Amino acid sequence: MDDDQRQDNWAAERKNRLPTFTEVLARRTRPPVDLFMFYLFLQREGAEDILDFWLDVQQHENLCRAYFKDVRKSGRTIRDDWPEYWDYARRRGSIYGTVVGLNPHSGTKRSTASTTDVLSEHDRTNLAAAGLDEKAVRSPSPRLPSTSPGTAVATEPPRSTTPFSLSGRTPTLFNHRRASRAPTIIPRTSAISRQDLIASAERIYFRYLSPAGNTVGSNENHEIYLPPSLRIHSFPLNSSQEPKTVNDMSIMAQIPDMFHAQKEYCFRAMEQDAFPRFLRSKAFGNLTPVSALVRLILGLIILWIGLAVGFSLIFLDVHPKSKRFFLFIPFSIAILFLISHQYELDPILIFFMQSESTPFRTLRIREPYVKKLLIGRAVWVSLLVAAHFIHDVFTNCGWGL
Repeated sequence: MDDDQRQDNWAAERKNRLPTFTEVLARRTRPPVDLFMFYLFLQREGAEDILDFWLDVQQHENLCRAYFKDVRKSGRTIRDDWPEYWDYARRRGSIYGTVVGLNPHSGTKRSTASTTDVLSEHDRTNLAAAGLDEKAVRSPSPRLPSTSPGTAVATEPPRSTTPFSLSGRTPTLFNHRRASRAPTIIPRTSAISRQDLIASAERIYFRYLSPAGNTVGSNENHEIYLPPSLRIHSFPLNSSQEPKTVNDMSIMAQIPDMFHAQKEYCFRAMEQDAFPRFLRSKAFGNLTPVSALVRLILGLIILWIGLAVGFSLIFLDVHPKSKRFFLFIPFSIAILFLISHQYELDPILIFFMQSESTPFRTLRIREPYVKKLLIGRAVWVSLLVAAHFIHDVFTNCGWGL
């Protein structure tokens, strides 16, 4: 089966199901279930740092792959260029086994799914201690385009089949921090050096893994939660100095694989905790919590106004039905707002193919299956509002039901 036919089959399948977490991370989905919307969802819960960490580690791993490919394109072998890493990878395993030539029998066939690399022994031990299964976290390595100097390296997330709370912080309704720190493209003005790999790992460690207050330079600390077996307590290398001692060289050999187990843990955390709630929020509704709350408040106020006017007409003994007829308007609007709050779905916005990204700011719904689900729910909400509308009309006209 060629790539075009495979892509067509995948697109046809997507029309009848919700996207997977891997597809969202790989930027293969469209609003309102794309990576941007997932990031905003995590921001509202105060847990976006875990996604930032995953993206930054993905960039770090792609940087390491680009380095290994540059070495091999130069005609050297990894064994000659970096003997400490070669020895470490040969003894303990590495996720870059295929790239560096440690898995010559894994095949070279290119397909839409990349070749699976070896999970290191150290990672397997840490994941087992954290209660995770190796099979569940083994993920293929993303393919990269040509990585010659002067080009850019695409940081496409891997296809993975990868439980617990995402953050110990108190959830917030708004978080106006920066967008994701991990760029999609790594600028390439020169060949990647091992010092670049150290600088990348150092930045990740001091930003996400070091205790608060132990930051260096301009690194802002956003420490994420990890189980004890996956925590890294120190980072002895310095990106501004060349490793000289045998111990430094041994530690440097661990740099490419240093964060892989933590990254897989975070993947599973998001996939099993936040992602299902994200799908419930965006695939079955189109309102943000703040917008839904505003509709609840407005619905209760308008309902109170309608009741006040209705009782006033009764106490004033107003008989003409023409004056009582228009009471259905505030009641219908109130019911629309209250039901919209209950379902976190505004049928009027749905019929215009709009979904909220942040309170009262919308974007167009483009994901085919999500569009189908939301239209069905919008029709159901509209029928509920119409039923209340008909009931109010008959009641206010004095016909009764």
